[in-house]
Amino acid sequence: MNISPIGVIRNPTKHRSPDSEGTAEARIEVREKFAGGLEGIEESANLLILYWMHLNSPPDRKVLLVHPRGNPSRELRGVFSTRSPRRPNPIGITRVKVLKREGNVLVVEGLDAMDGSPLLDIKKG
Repeated sequence: MNISPIGVIRNPTKHRSPDSEGTAEARIEVREKFAGGLEGIEESANLLILYWMHLNSPPDRKVLLVHPRGNPSRELRGVFSTRSPRRPNPIGITRVKVLKREGNVLVVEGLDAMDGSPLLDIKKG
């Protein structure tokens, strides 16, 4: 199976701490060759953004049990029952509010993805 990014996330508020809020404006840059797929997207109030959590290391991808929210006082849970970024296939999903489109760039609010994350897909949300 091959998955190729269709763009990149530009989220300056999420470049250091994964715990920072994803409420400021962010940009989703879609590669020019996929820009035609954005036609009519401004009519959507919300979108689902799928992205690759690129900062996960290979050892992170082997973790199957985590403490929810990284809190060691909480009982271990399986990664599939949490929102942990540590997972075998680090695919993230977040719902955003569309503010505007500028050609092949979407300006959005509420993006919970690290700056530089590869964009995998966009779905009407």
